Amino acid sequence: MELKLNKPICFFDLETTGIDVAKDRIVEIAIFKVFPNGNKESKTWLVNPTIPIPPQSTAIHGISNEKVANEPTFKELSSQIYNMIKDSDLAGYNSDRFDIPLLAEEMLRSGVDFDMKNRVSVDVQTIFHKKEERTLSAALKFYCEKGLENAHSAEADTMATYEILLAQLDRYPELENDMKSLSEFTTRKKIADFAGMIAFDKDDNEIFAFGKHKGVKVDVVLENEPGYFSWIQNADFPLYTKKVLTAIKLRKLNNKLN
Repeated sequence: MELKLNKPICFFDLETTGIDVAKDRIVEIAIFKVFPNGNKESKTWLVNPTIPIPPQSTAIHGISNEKVANEPTFKELSSQIYNMIKDSDLAGYNSDRFDIPLLAEEMLRSGVDFDMKNRVSVDVQTIFHKKEERTLSAALKFYCEKGLENAHSAEADTMATYEILLAQLDRYPELENDMKSLSEFTTRKKIADFAGMIAFDKDDNEIFAFGKHKGVKVDVVLENEPGYFSWIQNADFPLYTKKVLTAIKLRKLNNKLN
């Protein structure tokens, strides 16, 4: 089976210094781009994270501080990476909860105004979990009847994710071969930011999903407690969350002026 695409889609995977979206850094990124005409393009970069790679992370992906010491930083690579994905939807394995949020942080940290407004994302792990409940290696074994060689290599994991999605579409005829439909199927909950700190209520109003104002409309909090905005902007929150909050505040201000 081939994917039915009306725009390119980039399957990607990250190897990182850890699992904290706001603080950790990319040490390897692999992107496999599939075009509507069937053409394919792939690229893998090793990245100097500019912070130490913990031994426990090196034990998982095999990338040491010495291995990336002379590699370019993400900021130096950001324009190349952005140019490869800027016209594309995105797909990955656990990508909605980890890879996309961390990629967004790295992009924003590098001065690239990354967002998901004109693209959708497909999380292959969510399809697997909704249907079978397994890991990436087990998913490849289950759907493709093959072992995952070089697990926790960004390139190997990226190609495995692509193959699994093709096999999932073959196995589950009720899954529509359409990226928007797959994105909706793999979306766990409707959120405004990648970290899930700002969500939507049943009327599509942004609400805080954490802390003392959990469940309260963002614009109400900003109106009644303006210092809360400053606190978030100056605290250790993900950059994308701060970006979304700023956009809500500016929208509210524009509505007042109009």
